Parts: sequence; structure tokens; C-alpha cells
Amino acid sequence: MDQKTIFKQMVDFNKGAFNNAFNAMVMVQDQNETLANTMLNQATWMPEEGKKAVQEWVETFKKGREEYKKTVEEAFKKVEAYL
Repeated sequence: MDQKTIFKQMVDFNKGAFNNAFNAMVMVQDQNETLANTMLNQATWMPEEGKKAVQEWVETFKKGREEYKKTVEEAFKKVEAYL
């Protein structure tokens, strides 16, 4: 086996590991979002401004994780282009 093949296998393995870890992180964040929404709906004492701030926070996290995934996927494409 030549070094190029071994390196490609390593990149593929790392790409798969990243995708699995990212998907697990997304599942945890989605469950936390559901929990937060349930709590906010039941929190009659919390003002609407506070609820809106939490919703904006959740949306910011979603945008951030999608940008992160996009950046990592672009990096993997660059590495694969060298192969």
C-alpha cells in the first residue's frame, strides 16, 4: 500500500469521525432546545423579552454550528484535492 492510499484512508476516517461527532452534538443541542422551549412555555413569570432573547440565542447556536460544519467540510475538500 502506498502512502497516498494510507493518507486518503486516514482522511476518510477522520471525516467520518467528525460527521458522527457533529451529528451527536446536533442531537444534544436539539434536545436542549426542546427542553428550553418547554420550560419557557411554562415559565409564566418570565417576560417576553427574556423568552425572545433565549430564542435568539438558540438561533445563533444553530447558525454557528452550521458555519462550523461548512468550514470543516471545506477544509476536508482542500485536503482531498491534494490527494
